[in-house]
Amino acid sequence: MSEECKYSCNTATETLEWIHAIVKLIAPYRYFLDAHVVNFFKDRLWEAVDEEWMDCLRKEPVENLLRIPSGVVRDHWPGSLKKFILTLRSLSLSREQADFQELSGMHITSISNVLAQGMNHKKKHEVEALSALVSLVSDQVGARTVVDVGAGQGYLAQVLAFDYQLSVIAIDACAHHGKITDARAERIKKHYVSKMHKNCTKHREFSVPKTVTCRVLSSDTLKALSNSPVENDLTGNQHLSQNCSVSQPSRFAEDILPSLSYSDSTLVIAGLHACGDLSVTMLRTFLECDKAKAVISIGCCYNLLSEEATGIADSSCGFPVSQGVKFAGVMLGKSARDLACQSADRWRGLGEHAGLHNFELHAFRAAFQMVLFRHYPNILLESPTIGRQGKALRRQQNQRILESNLHHGGPSESGEPREGVAFHHEYSSIQNSKSSESRAVDRYSLFVKFCESGLDRLHLPHLEDTAYSAVWRESESYAELIGPYWSLRAALGPVLETLILLDRLLLLQEYGNDLEARLLPIFNPVLSPRNMAIIAKKIRN
Repeated sequence: MSEECKYSCNTATETLEWIHAIVKLIAPYRYFLDAHVVNFFKDRLWEAVDEEWMDCLRKEPVENLLRIPSGVVRDHWPGSLKKFILTLRSLSLSREQADFQELSGMHITSISNVLAQGMNHKKKHEVEALSALVSLVSDQVGARTVVDVGAGQGYLAQVLAFDYQLSVIAIDACAHHGKITDARAERIKKHYVSKMHKNCTKHREFSVPKTVTCRVLSSDTLKALSNSPVENDLTGNQHLSQNCSVSQPSRFAEDILPSLSYSDSTLVIAGLHACGDLSVTMLRTFLECDKAKAVISIGCCYNLLSEEATGIADSSCGFPVSQGVKFAGVMLGKSARDLACQSADRWRGLGEHAGLHNFELHAFRAAFQMVLFRHYPNILLESPTIGRQGKALRRQQNQRILESNLHHGGPSESGEPREGVAFHHEYSSIQNSKSSESRAVDRYSLFVKFCESGLDRLHLPHLEDTAYSAVWRESESYAELIGPYWSLRAALGPVLETLILLDRLLLLQEYGNDLEARLLPIFNPVLSPRNMAIIAKKIRN
């Protein structure tokens, strides 16, 4: 039983209709959007949810719960529950990777080993697809210069320069990243030159990416930029003479881009997972800069978006950005923006053991919150982000499982804390225990270790065993509800991300008929959950 999306976003009117449908749907479920699962026991969060839903889902296998965020329901579930989940699915953008054969002239080629050095499988997959798309769009608008915003260590910039022979300006806020990009590009250039000499092939010039260290989003004044002219160094790369800041996209558009561009008069702005507001600044810059003929933006980190208060005009915040959503008075809040970062495709593929691991770690973390609330109440005000060893564990284990399922092999490169690995081994041995009574005892002992690890991180003294035991006894009777609650809340993630992306698309559509804009999922959503590219091109000069 399923229901596919019945909305479209080909015009501003259609996009706004879709947005209004989402806003109407999520309004009654504000208790999910504002909630923090760490407060599950402390605030008795399950009591806000339909009792019939919770009674039904508490008996469901873990695999069925993990499919809820993907819009999968079971026939025997209450009708209201099925309607809720299927309606969420019908309002969410499809994340299935696009068939690139539909894009005339686009050909994805495998990156050579020398260019792929340092990339994990996820990054290689992303760079191969995005570089091909950027090359195609550049040809379509007649541009030979690409501005890579949030370039990091220059993986995308170097593939665009060496494989597609585009002139690339790589902008990143970290000076160290710029140095790595420069050094890596020189090594790649030497490799290709040496290879041509060895093969006695005709020598050709290589365009090495120009690197710029500049904070494109900042609250600093614009004066820092105006006093920081661009200077050429001996290698031909360009740097700002100071670590300047740009607080408004108009100055980024009018001051930086023209001064950095090559001899041609047009450019394309691109960004692979430009973080938070940076992805929005790219869109605004595209609209304001005459030289920018196209933009390809793939955002991430919605939790880091700035959000304006209702009624504030002329704001350059990251959400909302379109006039249509501003007039609708939509506010999300940080908890909801965190939720928009969920990955339904990844959770669906984890399986019973990893899913149970996820839910029980959530239970440990929520019970630990009770320990802090009762015995260290001030710490909750002083340090709201605590006990992240559970989150690190889930990320590490989940990535390993997903790569195994996709036959990619190799361990995760997440670099998780050493205590997390030990904790994972202890947890696995408990899950493999045959005795349910033994598992219950061991889960309590593991909870105590979880708490002690968290207290150590906060530099707090350990408690007597009776204090942990009292919290555990009170929490354990409701622990089976945390899986259903988490799954129902996570089901709102895809539709919240859809709202954020449609808001950005509408910003471009409100510009008028002088440009065309679309949303396109260009990555495998299991490998790269933030796979939706916003592609816009100006069609008139």
